[in-house]
Amino acid sequence: MAKHKIIIDTDPGQDDAVAILLALASPEDFDVLGIVAVAGNVGLEKNANNALKVVELSGRTEVPVYAGCDRPMQRELRTAEHVHGSTGLNGPELPEPGISLQPEHGVDYIIDTLRNHAPGEVTLCTLGPLTNIATAFQKAPDIRARVREIVMMGGAYFEVGNLTPAAEFNIYVDPEAADIVFRSGVPITVASLDVTHKVLSTRERIEILANLGNKTGKAVSEMLDFSEEFDLKKYGWDGAPLHDPCVTAYLIDPGLFRGKQINVTIETQSDLTRGMTVADFWEITDPEQFPRNAFFLSQVDDDGFYRLLTERLARLP
Repeated sequence: MAKHKIIIDTDPGQDDAVAILLALASPEDFDVLGIVAVAGNVGLEKNANNALKVVELSGRTEVPVYAGCDRPMQRELRTAEHVHGSTGLNGPELPEPGISLQPEHGVDYIIDTLRNHAPGEVTLCTLGPLTNIATAFQKAPDIRARVREIVMMGGAYFEVGNLTPAAEFNIYVDPEAADIVFRSGVPITVASLDVTHKVLSTRERIEILANLGNKTGKAVSEMLDFSEEFDLKKYGWDGAPLHDPCVTAYLIDPGLFRGKQINVTIETQSDLTRGMTVADFWEITDPEQFPRNAFFLSQVDDDGFYRLLTERLARLP
């Protein structure tokens, strides 16, 4: 099978970092064209710096990193330091990066890259709010037909919300952007909370990563030790969900996941349910009025997921 040519759009974020590292550890599966930061878990400047740190940790410093949009399309930015810490990537003591951001704006990079590749060649992997992608689609509508697929972490149906009772963080932060993306006609695969809440970073799994014998495994274990504190208190589970790596794991081995092609609509009007992914999981709506616009993941082989993650991260420095 040919490699996936991907752009990673991200707001790192401990789980974002693990997703990026999984991609960079898998050169047989991915040609990582670039990484674009977006405001989300923390502000854009910190997120972009965190992306540089993660690339340096991986040893894949040839992969370019860009800064994109610093605020949602219509809203004030809502961040998540309460989960990810003041830096957005608390846990390990990662050195300040020696590599630098590329000068081009991340949105322009996305547009240029899609235009410079054949239609259906580039997949967008989105790990944060969809501001960059929606802005690119509005600025250059022609690129929508050139995207192979969007594989995103975001939304929920059975699990409902993790930032509000109705909404998952990535969608809540910029629901207008999410609405544009889900209405774009681009094929979309959604790694929702319904699946990510099934991949729990238990103590045993974190210890395995800590004992890989490389600095990446140690750093990842420290990231998860920090970020899981919030979720362990919140949910009372044996481990915290590991959200964003489901995106890259799905592209490596889709057989680990199960889902369903359904309609997903984004709530943008109600203050009570802002950012809700209204997922027609039971196919109640008329498909002519509500097209089946997303492959919505709901089940995962969590042991297989962690075997893949551990094997790949062991390859890195």
